[in-house]
Amino acid sequence: MESKSVRFLLLFFMTDMTTVVNSQSKTTKTSLSALIFSVLYCRRKHKIWQDQSIFRSTSSIPGIPGIPGNPERDGLPGSRGLAGAKGEPGERGDDDVDLGKSNWKQCVWKRNDGKDTGLIQNCTFNKKYDNTSLRVFYEGTLKTSGSYVCNRWYFTFDGPPSYGPGAECTKPATIDGIVHVSITHEYPYRYRHIESYCNQVPKGYIRVGFWIGKCQGSSLGSGHTGWNSMSRIVIEEVPPPQA
Repeated sequence: MESKSVRFLLLFFMTDMTTVVNSQSKTTKTSLSALIFSVLYCRRKHKIWQDQSIFRSTSSIPGIPGIPGNPERDGLPGSRGLAGAKGEPGERGDDDVDLGKSNWKQCVWKRNDGKDTGLIQNCTFNKKYDNTSLRVFYEGTLKTSGSYVCNRWYFTFDGPPSYGPGAECTKPATIDGIVHVSITHEYPYRYRHIESYCNQVPKGYIRVGFWIGKCQGSSLGSGHTGWNSMSRIVIEEVPPPQA
């Protein structure tokens, strides 16, 4: 716009100069001064008009917000990070079995016990874990005398109240052995071994008892335990059986 105004004023200036040359010199000076003033005045007005236009454009009313775009999809998974530092060892749990050192006990005696029924010997044992088993065995001389009679020797486990006083093993079964005779002149003194495992015995102090009694379905014989030899009960805590 400004360039058009300048061309117009130049054209007007050239026309006016032609007229001034043919006029008197006084008139020429007056027309030239007026022309210069007009050019400066027009340029000033044009500048003011431009500034007003810019102001009007910058102070206009804001437009309507655009429509929100669609959300982007999740990016690809990042690469695996470096492994962290190794943590401190945790505390040992209550059911963690550590039998690197064997936990066992032996009770030994020597006497000829002539009971037919009742307790022969107790042996107290400190069981360390709940989820272990007990291996027990008796070794010594056992005998029964009579006619068609039988005696039974067996183990009991007298532990915490949750297990019961003087109970025979039930997990998986009782631990016992028998001696049966048919005629009176038999005197079978023999060195015998009775052994097995008992599961689910609670931890703590357990009193293991070795008893003599009557066989089921037979008459009670005259029992003898430990004649002329050492008798022993051995108790050992062992890992639980496999599933």
